Amino acid sequence: MIIVNSLSKEFGKGKKRQKVVDNLSLHILPGEVFGFLGPNGAGKSTTIKLLLGFLKPDDGAMRVRDKLVGQDEYRNFIGYLPEFPFFYTHLTARETLYLSGRLSGMGRKYIRKRSDQLLGELDLSHAANKKVGGFSKGMKQRLGVVNSLLHDPEILIFDEPMSGLDPLGRYLIKELIVKLKESGKTIFFSSHILSDIEELCDRIAVVHRGRLLYAGNIGGFEIKEGQNLESRFIEIIKEATDAVVV
Repeated sequence: MIIVNSLSKEFGKGKKRQKVVDNLSLHILPGEVFGFLGPNGAGKSTTIKLLLGFLKPDDGAMRVRDKLVGQDEYRNFIGYLPEFPFFYTHLTARETLYLSGRLSGMGRKYIRKRSDQLLGELDLSHAANKKVGGFSKGMKQRLGVVNSLLHDPEILIFDEPMSGLDPLGRYLIKELIVKLKESGKTIFFSSHILSDIEELCDRIAVVHRGRLLYAGNIGGFEIKEGQNLESRFIEIIKEATDAVVV
């Protein structure tokens, strides 16, 4: 469903050039939940922006649903939640979704139906006619998820979907991800909340300083007895950092 092949991206000029994504290859299968892990600055958000065509790679190729990124149109298959969703603060939640739906070519009645359904699932029905400028961080995050699902895409790409959420918000998003998987959707998301990754994901990839350290199922991540995903993640990142220093 998503193929990333030998992807590289640098920023800066001259001696200040920094390789943010370094020869990265990933393969996300149809219908799976795939977790994208790494510390701050590992290149996760940059990889997602490259995958969505917001940035151009220096090298490598990417395919989404057999469409070549940069050449073929493919983004209508994708629902995207950025790490920091942006909304027009003077619009209500319903108006925000109506605008997004119309820009996606959706009909008015279907927008209303989907909006009501999704706002209900994310516990935002009570705020449907309130201006987004008065929303909390968690409410905006949940509205961003609703916005990404409005056109019923086959593929969901979430950049830190649990960011700023309280326990109820996290529960709602996790329940939604399970439901989406059961309906056959493909979900690719980054997160720093490793307990959620461990609970939800079929497979994971771990990146550090733009390089892939591991890709596969959690059971193959060599988690030792008494370890969980978080402790093994910290261990492998420390090992990779020490190896660079040496």
